[in-house]
Amino acid sequence: MQGLRMTLRSLLSRDRAETEMDQELRFHIEMETEKNVRRGMTPERARTEALRTFGGVEKTKEQCREERGGRWVEQLLQDLHYGARTLRKQPGYAAVVVLILALGIGANTAIFSAVHGILLRPLPYPQEDRLVILRQSAALAGQEDVHVSPMEMADYRARSRVLADLVEHHTMGFTLLDRGEPQRVQTGVVSWSFFDVLGVKPILGRTFRPEDEKPGAEPVLVLSHEYWRSRGSDPRIVGRAMEMNDKTHTVVGVLPPVPRYPAEDEIYMPTTACPFRASEHAATDREMRMLTAFGRLRSGIPLAQARADLAGVFGQLRAEYPEDYPAEQGFDAALLPLREELVREARPKLLILLGTVGLVLLIVCANVANLTLSRLVQRQRELALRSALGAGRGRIARQLLTESALLALAGGAAGLLLALPALRLLTTFAARFTPRAHEIGVDGTVLLFTVGASLLTGLLAGVAPAFSRHDPTAMLKEGGDRGTAGGKSLRMRNALIVFQLAASFMLLIGAGLTLRSLWELEQVNPGFRPERVTAAGVFLDWNRYDSEERSWGVFNALLERIGSHPGVASVAVGTTYPLNDSVPWNNALLIEGRAPVPGEAAAPVDLRLASAEYFSTLGIPVLKGRAFNEGDHADAPPVVIVNRSLVRRFWGDRDPLGQRISLDQGENWRTVVGVVGDVKQYGLDQEVADEIYRPFAQYSSYTGNVLVRSDLPAATVEKLVRDSLRAIDPQQAVHDVRTLEDVRAESLAPSRLTTTLLAIFAVLALVITAAGIAGILAFSVSQRTHEIGIRMALGAVPGDVRFMILRQAAMLVLPGLALGMAGALVLTRVLTSLLFGVEPTDPVTFVAVSLLLLGVAAVACFVPARRATEIHPMVALRSM
Repeated sequence: MQGLRMTLRSLLSRDRAETEMDQELRFHIEMETEKNVRRGMTPERARTEALRTFGGVEKTKEQCREERGGRWVEQLLQDLHYGARTLRKQPGYAAVVVLILALGIGANTAIFSAVHGILLRPLPYPQEDRLVILRQSAALAGQEDVHVSPMEMADYRARSRVLADLVEHHTMGFTLLDRGEPQRVQTGVVSWSFFDVLGVKPILGRTFRPEDEKPGAEPVLVLSHEYWRSRGSDPRIVGRAMEMNDKTHTVVGVLPPVPRYPAEDEIYMPTTACPFRASEHAATDREMRMLTAFGRLRSGIPLAQARADLAGVFGQLRAEYPEDYPAEQGFDAALLPLREELVREARPKLLILLGTVGLVLLIVCANVANLTLSRLVQRQRELALRSALGAGRGRIARQLLTESALLALAGGAAGLLLALPALRLLTTFAARFTPRAHEIGVDGTVLLFTVGASLLTGLLAGVAPAFSRHDPTAMLKEGGDRGTAGGKSLRMRNALIVFQLAASFMLLIGAGLTLRSLWELEQVNPGFRPERVTAAGVFLDWNRYDSEERSWGVFNALLERIGSHPGVASVAVGTTYPLNDSVPWNNALLIEGRAPVPGEAAAPVDLRLASAEYFSTLGIPVLKGRAFNEGDHADAPPVVIVNRSLVRRFWGDRDPLGQRISLDQGENWRTVVGVVGDVKQYGLDQEVADEIYRPFAQYSSYTGNVLVRSDLPAATVEKLVRDSLRAIDPQQAVHDVRTLEDVRAESLAPSRLTTTLLAIFAVLALVITAAGIAGILAFSVSQRTHEIGIRMALGAVPGDVRFMILRQAAMLVLPGLALGMAGALVLTRVLTSLLFGVEPTDPVTFVAVSLLLLGVAAVACFVPARRATEIHPMVALRSM
């Protein structure tokens, strides 16, 4: 404690401590002088002898300062002051280094903010490590998630011993009437304790209670934070009545801004308020799997034990209901941590980006180290003089590291400013893979990372220059050869350039592969023509339109009204349209005359509904037979149209026209009347599904997407659809109006964003590397001025000098390419999940990137090589 007090005193009261030390030293010298006078010496001699006996005053002061403590802080402040003064004398060098550091640190800060917000930050739920998802799957049928039925939910709740609670969620679209204006809202149907299990507390009102889920309870709603904000953030919205499903619902609460998973729901209702969930079919059909199940583990129960318990429960269900869990489909159930599930798709992409910007930062460090090494040659005499005056290598190294740290901190501050605009792009990118995207931002952890990254960058960039060797004796000689001094670190500078080239090559390969993959995706034929087609969702009130006659009556009238407009070429309605993120509607297919193979489940196929002009409106070709027509109404013989993929699978080369199939285990049979082309329904990079189309008029569907092919602007088409529906039923809503060209572009957006980010980082690395090559060659030319002058005086032509400089560059570029190619062959394996139609070792990409890097290196070498040929021999010889 005494030492600490002395240290603090010396730091906080430095002037006072120095004054007291001077007074104490003066007192001791005066006492020794008086003692010598009493011995008979003259005053002058007595003082001289006292000083000699006492020793060097300044040396004694230094010893006292060391004993007092805090000396390292004083030296650090001295280093900072001296470093700042030195950098001010060379503003060009400082500005270039700060800019380079800002680019590297800014890129790392931006990506880390995304990694921290999505992967590292805890979920905004209490005890989030105990939250799990119960997922059922049918692996042998290719279904990763088959959801859970209400009957299965009841069984899991009754039999599980490790779950404190198990709650359900499914999402529906309903028409909400608030003050007479119809609006389609995405509604989460949840258990009453859903928010209690997650630990979410409302910011207004309350969440659901047990009595809200009892049959016959008054319908209530809870609003998401985002929906509440979109309605003006009215603090008095609790208690407002809104009409939905022909019932009056009361708003009872508003949620905080938390991740909305598994769907971006706008409002929430209890299970008994949903007409589908409360139906008798849901209560009695074990295969009506429509729910996502969330649970919270009991306190002290590890995940492994919970999984073992669930496996036992599922084994009991499979034994009791074997017909509902066919062995040939590979049914299983598992518990997954909620946190891992929220970031499952985003994790690999973010880690790839983090590794990319980490490589960029290493390139920045190497470039700054090269600049600093070159600058040291100009400071050799200064450093040698300091060494001659007693400064040790450690003291000089500390000074150089301090200067590097100052530059890095300045670069970090500038990098943080550069990172802020990039957060919006990253949020857009991450939102396609995780509901946690809105948590991306700059907080204390991100700021701490920026400071840490800046200091680490300063250390990495400054360690090589700080501990480089120099000969003070040689440099203090009059006319000492600076070229010799500079040559001592040439090998290190060349090694750093080779590393930059190799790292840049690897980044360019990654960007080139994703660019090639994006190009391949854009060349994929989607199977339809999206040009001039606008889609508009129409979801009718299920309580009012619950039969073929009623629902088809509205859609048929709507098609007639829209089709009569002079600017409309064709109009149709379907349950879905390609590339719109729709969920597959699977059905089991039976073909008449083919007995099912014992023990083999019926083949699952995708079922879609389509009106008469559906295929012509979308530009899907009819390959055989016919499309639907007006005669395929509810009272007509049931018919279907199949796609070419399904024909190849089940009929091969035989003609399927006239064949009959069943989609309900043989209860009803439908005749195949046409074959249409394959369509990429779920993504341009996905396999084509086996599809069956049924006439819209022969199925009771309250949902549909109106498709309009027209030369009219999308806004005009949207108004036409809204006005037409309002004329038929003003209480029904139109929503999600989009052009199919936009839909196709959005399907490419994840690949396009990934490619854009990787390309930005690769180009950044390439520019920094090119600047480094040009810089080291320019420095080499300046150091070899005398040599070049002598060569030209002896008859060397400019072409010989240029060849000499370019040969020096080739000695850097070729090893860098070779090392980068070896690294790329290893590292590009991690990009496999991001590629489509391109191998990680694609030779076209490797050749193109090699030529690009050689071209950039040649351009970077041009200015130094030309400068070398402009050196006049007489000027070079006179300066020796």
